[in-house]
Parts: sequence; C-alpha cells; structure tokens
Amino acid sequence: MKIGAILSRFRKQILMLFDVCALTVCYLAPWVLISGRAPYAQYSSLLVASCFLFVCCFEIVYGLMGMYDSLWRYAEVVEFFRLCTGSAIAIFLFVASSLLIFQGTGSQVPTSVYFLSAMFSAGVTMYSRLVYRMYRNVKLGKKGGQKARRTLLIGAGDAASTLLHEQFKKPSPDMNIICCVDDAPEKQGRYIMGIQIMGTTEDIPEIVEQCEIESILLAIPTMDEENKRRVLSICNKTKCNIKILPDIVKMITDGQDLASRIRDVKVEDLLGREEVQLSVRIAEFLRGKRVMVTGGGGSIGSELCRQIASCEPKELLLVDIYENSAYEIQQELRRKYGDKLDLQVQIASVRDSKKMDALFEHYRPEIVFHAAAHKHVPLMEDSPEEAVKNNVFGTFNVASSADRYGAERFVLISTDKAVNPTNVMGATKRVCEMIVQAMAQRSKTRFAAVRFGNVLGSNGSVIPLFKDQIACGGPVTVTHPDIVRYFMTISEAVSLVLEAGSMATGGEIFVLDMGKPMRILDLAENLIKLSGFIPYKDIQIVFTGLRPGEKLFEELLMDEEGLRKTENRKIYIGAPLKLNNQTFFDHLMTLKQIAYTNNSDNLVQALIDMVPTFHHKTNCGQEPA
Repeated sequence: MKIGAILSRFRKQILMLFDVCALTVCYLAPWVLISGRAPYAQYSSLLVASCFLFVCCFEIVYGLMGMYDSLWRYAEVVEFFRLCTGSAIAIFLFVASSLLIFQGTGSQVPTSVYFLSAMFSAGVTMYSRLVYRMYRNVKLGKKGGQKARRTLLIGAGDAASTLLHEQFKKPSPDMNIICCVDDAPEKQGRYIMGIQIMGTTEDIPEIVEQCEIESILLAIPTMDEENKRRVLSICNKTKCNIKILPDIVKMITDGQDLASRIRDVKVEDLLGREEVQLSVRIAEFLRGKRVMVTGGGGSIGSELCRQIASCEPKELLLVDIYENSAYEIQQELRRKYGDKLDLQVQIASVRDSKKMDALFEHYRPEIVFHAAAHKHVPLMEDSPEEAVKNNVFGTFNVASSADRYGAERFVLISTDKAVNPTNVMGATKRVCEMIVQAMAQRSKTRFAAVRFGNVLGSNGSVIPLFKDQIACGGPVTVTHPDIVRYFMTISEAVSLVLEAGSMATGGEIFVLDMGKPMRILDLAENLIKLSGFIPYKDIQIVFTGLRPGEKLFEELLMDEEGLRKTENRKIYIGAPLKLNNQTFFDHLMTLKQIAYTNNSDNLVQALIDMVPTFHHKTNCGQEPA
C-alpha cells in the first residue's frame, strides 16, 4: 500500500497523535519560560498530572465537536471558528478541573501557565491546520495548473471571491488567475485571496501586456448591459481569450459549480442589451387562443412559435413553404411539449390565396403573426417581381383571409429597410405596412405592423456568413468600413413583437428600440477575436463595396409618422398614415398585373409611384436626406 493511501486511511488517528504531541509541547513551554530552565523537580508530579489533564481536556472537546471529522483541506471560516470555540471550552474545562483536583495537594498550577498554555495551544492547533490547508491547495494548484492560461479577473466582489475559493479547492487545469482589476477606488492596490487588484477596467490593455495575460474572465454577473459592452470593448483591444461568469443565483439554482458555468463571450454580449422576459400580459394575450404563424420555420417565425407555445395557446398553426425548417421546429416543440401543445403544421405558400382561405376556414385562427417574406436585399434586386409576389401579395392574401374569417388580430413583421427604402425588398415591406394600415381602416380585425432592424444569428444575417468565412480561414468580407446596422437578439425581438401585438388597436406601426447602431466592421473584428484569432493577422478583412440597394445607415422611423411612447420603454408607435383606400387598392391591383408580367423596370417604377420615399439606387453610399 502506498504511503499516500496509508496517510489517507489513518488520517484521523494521525491528526489526533499530532494534537497530543503539539498540546504537550504547548503545555510544557510555559513552565520552561517561567522557570528559565527545565521545571523544578518538586513540580514533576504536578507537571505530569496537569499535562495529562490538559491534553485530555482538549482531545475530549475536539472529539465531541467533530474536529477530527473535518476535511481541513476544504476548511472555511466556520471550521476555524469551531476550532477557536473548542479551544476556549477545553481551557475552561482544564482550569476548572485542575482547581478541583489539585486543591488539596498543596500545590497549584501557576496562573501564568493557564494563560500561556491556552494561547500556545489555540495558536498551534489553528495554524497547523491553516498551514496544511494552504499547502494542500498550493500543491494541487501547481499539479493541475501547469498548462493553465494566465488569467486576468475583472471584478473583486462576491462572485470573484467565490470563484477564487473554488479555485483553491479544485484548481482548474485551464485557468491560472494572476491578477485582478476592479473599478472601485477603495479596492485599488489591495488583495483578494492573495490576488492583487492592479487597476481599473481602463487599465486592462496595459496590465495584459505587463503580466503576459492570455485569458480574461469577467466575474461581475450583476454588471448592467451598457457597462458590460464597455468592458468587453476594452477587452477586445487585447489579443486575449475572453470569458464570462454567469449569474451566481442561476448557478445555485442549476446546482452546478461556478467554474463549470464560465462561458465564452458571445456576440450577443457585445450588444449591451438587457434580457427580455415574457410578461404576464403576453401570456394572457395568447393563452387559450388559436394562433397562426406564417413563415413559422424561419428564424423569426420559429422563435415566435417557441415563445407562443410557452404561453399555453389553444392551438398553434405553423405555416411555411419550406418543409425542412417546418419539420425541425415541429419536432423541437413536440419533444418539449408533447401532447400538451395542439400543434398543426401546414406546408403552404402565402402566394396561394385559395390555400390561405382554406386554412383560415378550417382552423379559424384568432391571432395571426405574418413573418413569411423574402428578405435578402441583393437577391430581391435581381428578382423584384418575386419580392412583390411573395412580400406584397403574400401579405395581402393572408391579411384578406384574416379579415374575411374574423381573426382578432393580424401582426406583420416589418423591417427598418421599409423606412426611406433604397432597395426593392425595403419598398415591398413598406407596401406591406400600407396594406396593414389600409386594412385597419375597413376591418374589424386589429391590423398592426412591428418594425425592427437586424437580428443576430438569423438566416441570411452577417453572423453565419462571418462564421463560415472564419472557419475557412478568411477573408471576412465587409461591404464598407463605415456601414452600420441596428441589432437585437432574436428572442428579444420576438418578445417585443408579441407584446406589441397585445397592444394593437388597429393601424399602428410599432417601432422597437434597437439601441445604438453597431459598425459591421467592429462586429467582424469582434467575431474574429471571439473565435481565437487576430484580425488582419490570422484572418484578413476585405471591403467589397456596397451592394445594389444597400445603405450605409438604416432609419427606424419615417419623418411623416411621428412617434409616441407606450408603456413599454422599448416599444414606440408611429401614427397611422391617412390613405385613400380605393386609390391604394387600385394601385395594388396594377402592381400585381405588372409583377406577373415579369417586367422588372415597370415594376420598380410602380413601386416608386406607390412609395414616394422609395429612392431606388444601385449604389447608395450616403445616408438619405
């Protein structure tokens, strides 16, 4: 049997033997100090008896208080407090028993021995365990962290303290925490668990270079999103791998240790947007209703289905022309909800007005979310008639069926590209908004549109494209160094769409607060860094020029619409436009005839006639006036 195994097996006995020897020395030492040499011979009988009594008192108290059952490698403040308490009780017991036992012998233990032996014994027993704990942790830390990355910790609060405690107990093989930063002035230059706080978040680039840091860990789970975005932007100036420590409360709820919850920074973290939770209003709006989602297999449509399904609808009807994506979300919802969700999936095109009528007649949806659309700007420039057929008349077909079969609400998913459009896709979505507003003037159904910008990770967005280009070794293609876009996460956009739908009274264009715009170039550089590469060194970035119909900037609100607040600070309402219904629908029928003759030039001109703010350009490098 190995020595380590023997020590582990007889750990309790070895610790008791150590205490007996240590306590004996602690008791004899005061006698030596008092006399200046070995104790007088006349005190030998008293010395032996009192020493035996002293050791017995400590061993009995320690045993009863479980001091030999604790794993001192993992000892915390509670164990050391118990040790101090046990030492005090043992001293009191020794003093009381020695006064009683030795009272009639004519000799007494000197008072100074009581005080000194108490001090020595408490100190030695406590420090011996503390030294053992530190030795074990340092030894195991070196053993497990030889190849660990040199890590800078952001934050010196409760989360950082908990993480460092855990690191001492169970060192991570991937992380060697070297130093720390915190923005609190009173913490500068101080230490947390032996780790120095070397500066503030603004000092990160200099500290990274000075200490040869390889990895950065953000350990402030309670940091607001705006500050998180600021700190991550600073971190992105370095070449370090960046990770985030999630909320400790969620960690406790999930029952996982802290280190296992550390995750890589995602592009969503760089947006600096707060997480949106489904409100009670949304749940009440959808509960027990028959809900239809067109384009239900797409990025927005599938997330609509997920969040609607969680609100206990009476029936969820998913409509999509692409069977693969429809099948995927169908299987996902069936796995999660089983028979609890009445899910119907129909493969159909919104262009087919008869099919739409048949679906509405059979399922009688009460709430309709229309997300089906062609969205790729360059492709729609090459095929404008397809954009009109699918976007404009697909919307018209579904809206007409919703009106005809008495749906309560119809919510169109629109886009910021509908504002002062410079491309066919944006113009068609603007016509869709006009259809919604025109239908609202003559229908009992509450028609509304929700307009927002780009969503991260959606089909056709720049994120999947950048990831594919990075995986292939580059280059990453950006159209223009100054191009900016508004971004939000898919889940946030859908949550706000649902809430806006619950607010609709008819004819509104809801505008979602997209926050601050982000440069696409910054997004590309950040994504390269998050993938573990260095921009312009490991992965090149190439500028390809603005595509046909593409703008440097996107607006969210047209000048003539105005803007008013709602009870949700992230949702605004543009005032409905006054439309001449008869004239508008006449123009709409003319547009349809041109679209089905496949005359692209006449079709674009017809769109310009219908949408006065449509300025069709093949290369738009300036922000529209």
